[in-house]
Amino acid sequence: MSGRALSFGVKAESYERFRPGYPAELADVVMAYAAHPVRTALEIGAGTGKATRLFAGRGVAVTATEPDAAMLAELRRHVPADVRTVQAAFEDLATGETAGEKYGLVYAAAALHWTDPADRWPRMAALLEPGGVFASFGGPVRLADRDVAEAVAAARAPFLESDEIPSPDGTPPEHAMQWPGTELQRSEWFTDVRQSEIPRRVTFGARDYVGHLSTISAYLVLPARAQEQVFSRIMRVLPEQVEMVADITVHLARRRPER
Repeated sequence: MSGRALSFGVKAESYERFRPGYPAELADVVMAYAAHPVRTALEIGAGTGKATRLFAGRGVAVTATEPDAAMLAELRRHVPADVRTVQAAFEDLATGETAGEKYGLVYAAAALHWTDPADRWPRMAALLEPGGVFASFGGPVRLADRDVAEAVAAARAPFLESDEIPSPDGTPPEHAMQWPGTELQRSEWFTDVRQSEIPRRVTFGARDYVGHLSTISAYLVLPARAQEQVFSRIMRVLPEQVEMVADITVHLARRRPER
């Protein structure tokens, strides 16, 4: 797991405060796709539990896994007491002969790109019941106003060319099917791959927007002095209120029952 993947713990409280949560519509989309009651779920890279709360609130018995101890501690402050929590990376979860419970749903909320691509899909399938559902969802949070976006990019430029994570498999942004749907379509372990979008708009005050940036891995791995400088430069070009496009891309697939 990369340094960027494990950089969030130092900002666990800020992550909880500034990262937007997930709308009820997301759970509706996943449950409708499942087409039967989902009783158990395993969450990969649960962070501070924003998605954990959504599915636990639907009566799903969620096991939330997270490799970072500080993030997991923050999660435990916010999720129902009956949510099971495990400090573990995806790659450390037992599968195959040593696997314990299999789940009706395995999902990752803005976390799948941190997992090791080697054997990702057979490992994922091994955690699912036959016919069980895999879900991945997330997406960049971008400035809605082009002029503000250009000003922020110029302020950031001496430190970072971009603060986004490129497609893990190189799929261009104009492609109809985005990652991880592209990988799922090629996987022998999954079928019925679907992609959908949930529109979402978020408004931040200028300081809260900078707080949000402080939870993004590209900034977190900068030296402390560089972080101070880039956030100061960005703060100077922001209006009082910052409008964000934060659409959620949802990928769904079903484990092939015959495997």
